[in-house]
Amino acid sequence: MATLDEILNRSAASHHRLCPRQVLGARMGLLAGEILGLELPQADKRLLTVVETDGCAVDGISAATHCSVGRRTLRIEDYGKVAATFVDTRTGRAVRIAPHPLARERADSAAPDAPSPWHAQLLGYQRLPASELLEVQEVTLREPVEKLVSAAGLRARCDQCGEEILNERELMVGGRTLCRACAGEPYYRKSEP
Repeated sequence: MATLDEILNRSAASHHRLCPRQVLGARMGLLAGEILGLELPQADKRLLTVVETDGCAVDGISAATHCSVGRRTLRIEDYGKVAATFVDTRTGRAVRIAPHPLARERADSAAPDAPSPWHAQLLGYQRLPASELLEVQEVTLREPVEKLVSAAGLRARCDQCGEEILNERELMVGGRTLCRACAGEPYYRKSEP
């Protein structure tokens, strides 16, 4: 198992520096492994992580867990929150971990020698016990983990736009196979010439 320092060094290398939210992410990932009884960073794909923001915390989580988008073990549901749900894909057990509402204030107290609030968070988040830094909640996913993960190699073709749809993400609408965009759920709109 990697140490916090090793994980933070990996995270900083991919992020080009170390920041407080990377520390939070790393601490969240390590705590999830401890709670779920999983050795991290994982060598397999047993842990699935659903993060609730993009950015710095995700780099820390990824460094601690070895979950990544490319390995299909990391999903982003952008709620704008530094929080994540960690799922043991074998047991279905899921825990949501987020910073304690007083984490910043506690970090300031844990690093009184820091030259700025940013530095206090950077140091304090490393020094605080997990029980003072993070909150853990057992949760149940709205969809079965098998549906989130899907099965490799499954493909469909959208009857409207013709694009390929991977991993059982197609929708059946009026007997037609549609991608989410053609079914009326696009995250974009086409620009007019």
